[in-house]
Amino acid sequence: MTSRQIRKREKAFVRFLKQYKPNLYWLAYSYMKNEQDSLDVIQDSIQKALQSLDRLEDDERMKAWFYQILTRTAIDAIRKRQHSVSYDTDRLIELVATKEDTYPDSDLRQALEELPVMYREVVILHYFEDLILKDVATILELNLSTTKSRLYKGLTLLKMKLNGDDLDVEQT
Repeated sequence: MTSRQIRKREKAFVRFLKQYKPNLYWLAYSYMKNEQDSLDVIQDSIQKALQSLDRLEDDERMKAWFYQILTRTAIDAIRKRQHSVSYDTDRLIELVATKEDTYPDSDLRQALEELPVMYREVVILHYFEDLILKDVATILELNLSTTKSRLYKGLTLLKMKLNGDDLDVEQT
């Protein structure tokens, strides 16, 4: 790529970030569950994307490309956090006052949070991020048919939860 092409792609990337800023935060938050970790994941993802911007083959696929980076970065951060936790988290929560983000449609948000991650991420990427199922499958590194079945199962569980059915989603 020429330096002119690189600058053009960087400008397109900045426009993308500005346009999807709230969506990026919400996606990161759906994994990290708190504001600071979500912002850290977004920052790390932007840095990774800038370093590999020249490898993006098609500017039209920038959204799916960046969401894949963001998703992988969030999953890596969760893994690192799980390995580094060596204290009693329940006791820590009692000692430290935490601030949670609030959202409208809290029933839907709560129901989404209670879905297993494998269903929640497909539902969020498809319906809240308006990604086609093929892109969702690519981001999550799944077969398209697996993505479709997880979407169907996630929607079924979500509907049951919103209708007030008390179910154990781990057994379904």
